[in-house]
Amino acid sequence: MPRGKKEAGARTMTGSVIPSFHKLSIEERVRAIRDRGLISHQDYKNLLAGRNVLSVDSAGTMIENVVGVMGLPVGLGLNFLINGKDYVVPMAVEEPSIVAAVSYAAKTARAAGGFSSSSMEPLLIGQVQVMDVPRPSQARSRLLQRKEEVLNLANSLHPRLVARGGGARDLEVYLFPAPPGKPEMLVVHLLVDTRDAMGANLVNTMCEGVASLVEGITGGKVFLRILSNLADRSLVRARMRVPAADLTSNGFDGEQVRDGIIIAGEFADIDPYRAATHNKGIMNGIDAVALATGNDWRAVEASAHAYAARGSRYTSLTRWRSDDEGALVGEIEIPLKVGTVGGSQQSNPTVALNLRLLGVSSARELAEVMGAVGLAQNFAALRALATEGIQQGHMTLHARSVVSAAGTPPELFDTVVERVVQSGEIKVWKAKELLEQVRVAAGGQVAGAAAPGDGLTACGHGKIILFGEHAVVYGKRAIAAPIPLAVHSRVVDTDNGVWIVMPRWGVEQRLHDDPVKRSAIEEIGAGILDRLGLSDRSMRIEVYSEIPRAMGLGGSAAVAVAIIRALDLHYELGLSDDEVNQYAYRAEQVAHGTPSGIDNTVATFGRPILYRAGSPPQIEEIVFAKPIRFVIGITGSESLTAKTVARVRAARDKNRVVIDRVFRGIDALTGQALVAIKHHDLERLGDLMNVCHGLLNSLQVSSWELEELIQIAREHGALGAKLTGGGGGGSMIALCPENAGRVIEAMKAGGYQAFEVSIA
Repeated sequence: MPRGKKEAGARTMTGSVIPSFHKLSIEERVRAIRDRGLISHQDYKNLLAGRNVLSVDSAGTMIENVVGVMGLPVGLGLNFLINGKDYVVPMAVEEPSIVAAVSYAAKTARAAGGFSSSSMEPLLIGQVQVMDVPRPSQARSRLLQRKEEVLNLANSLHPRLVARGGGARDLEVYLFPAPPGKPEMLVVHLLVDTRDAMGANLVNTMCEGVASLVEGITGGKVFLRILSNLADRSLVRARMRVPAADLTSNGFDGEQVRDGIIIAGEFADIDPYRAATHNKGIMNGIDAVALATGNDWRAVEASAHAYAARGSRYTSLTRWRSDDEGALVGEIEIPLKVGTVGGSQQSNPTVALNLRLLGVSSARELAEVMGAVGLAQNFAALRALATEGIQQGHMTLHARSVVSAAGTPPELFDTVVERVVQSGEIKVWKAKELLEQVRVAAGGQVAGAAAPGDGLTACGHGKIILFGEHAVVYGKRAIAAPIPLAVHSRVVDTDNGVWIVMPRWGVEQRLHDDPVKRSAIEEIGAGILDRLGLSDRSMRIEVYSEIPRAMGLGGSAAVAVAIIRALDLHYELGLSDDEVNQYAYRAEQVAHGTPSGIDNTVATFGRPILYRAGSPPQIEEIVFAKPIRFVIGITGSESLTAKTVARVRAARDKNRVVIDRVFRGIDALTGQALVAIKHHDLERLGDLMNVCHGLLNSLQVSSWELEELIQIAREHGALGAKLTGGGGGGSMIALCPENAGRVIEAMKAGGYQAFEVSIA
């Protein structure tokens, strides 16, 4: 029955709908809930005066060694309509966005009729462990024959609970295997209806009380007598149904949002790694209500996660699907054993006020509200994933889920995800087919970079800088060369805005109309589209990168070049390589602030060059006398070029004379290295690399990971080793004409990634 009718008008029918509540001051919010009859006048005064807060003296009676009280914000989840009844839901939580998200979800559900929620009897299980039982099977039979005797004894220990309609309801007996040479372990389950109490103490007392009788019946020795927090006899089920049209928002089609939510739910259903975060989001809401109502949130957490792991693997607590009419249907099944009476509810004034505000009449009703809150929180999180995206959108998310379902090993995972996205057939069968192709191509070994797929002719090259890092920004020379890692891109027509999809980098984002909301990759993409006059087109830009992100190997420049070339091919713009390079340089300015231009030049032309910045820059192609073998070691720690360039600039501003002398030294080494390369003098080249790294180290752009990799390379026979790129992490290069395999093996043994390249 709606609360307004039940309480004779004390509360309004739509008391949980308070427009613009988040815009009000705290005093105005308290007044608003008082005016709607949600709290009494005394509660109103107590809230304004802060008298509802737990005092130190009261805290001292609750736990041991009290020295103070820690506060948590209490917010209100609004708009809840559950089983036709309005609820304002108090939530104690420190994490921002949770209360807002759950209120939005409840508003969406409310427009379609709200939540339906149901619960089982509030049963809690007490366990009595019996050891050294002479004949376990016979003992089990005797216990079941004398079940009523055990139950009566248990109920005699809590006659007031029985008077309130609760008490011990049933008894179950289980036999468990024991170590060799010992009899089976016998465990008695006492199923107790604790009514509106959480019930831990009640159940523990009953288990203690029946222990002697159980020993007499079984002939064994009782050991543990304690409740179980797996409350799978107190299940709550909640459901919401939203027509697809009601899911349309922010330029996203309702069916697209619905399908994205379903895809995200399927991922959590099949993958325990995703399910852990998925269920954590559910518990964001449920725990917050448990805390606000004085319930044992740790027990609630333990029960929920144990229930999620009851099958062959840990899985999702919710299910999302489309019904025959195309509406989104969400359901949750979760064990929730909570209480509305007991010590914490009576001793903590905030808890008592929150329970009055919530207006539940029983522990079962509280559990049903909490189940709906958990489902609402999950809906809000999945909707964000399916639209604006917490980190990535639904296509890549779906691809990752089907690739996981196909049994793809970790070392091949990203490669297969890219192939699945590129194929357009995001199905488990397709993932299995592509997995086999990747395995064959890799010769049974760990696959390296993903090979470009059919039609991906738009390409940007990765690079290493052999000499000249940082000095090149100030007009000095640098030597750079392409590496056999690239970025490939293609453009696909769509009708719903601009999407940028980069499976290996974990990016799937719709280009925001509001520039303030754009991420770094969106800013780069938007800048390119603006300059090419394509901002009014709808498209999906797919980017498949073989280059690890932010590892100093020219990934951002290669991405820009690949995207520009893909747009050029798709829209037949007729760009020359020089024009591609110019557009890519402007994209690098967005990414790095003051780039030298060397990265985009190598990414565009794919040839070894001697480079000096300027207007125009001086570029000379380098001809190697013979191929030179290098090992690239990757730290796994991000190299943020803009940050290290800014650090060097700040150092130069403080001490220009000294830093410019370092730059001149690097430039001199670059000139000598050019001669060594042309004469294939590798001993000399290695010495120059070592000296160059020392000068770069003096600029404080190295890191302990880089130093460790450089030391490993030198100890295992590299002729020279130095960082490459911006530093601060990222990658290093080692000159290894004869011993690349040994150096790579040593780096991998140290926990790093490494591979060989040949520069010619």
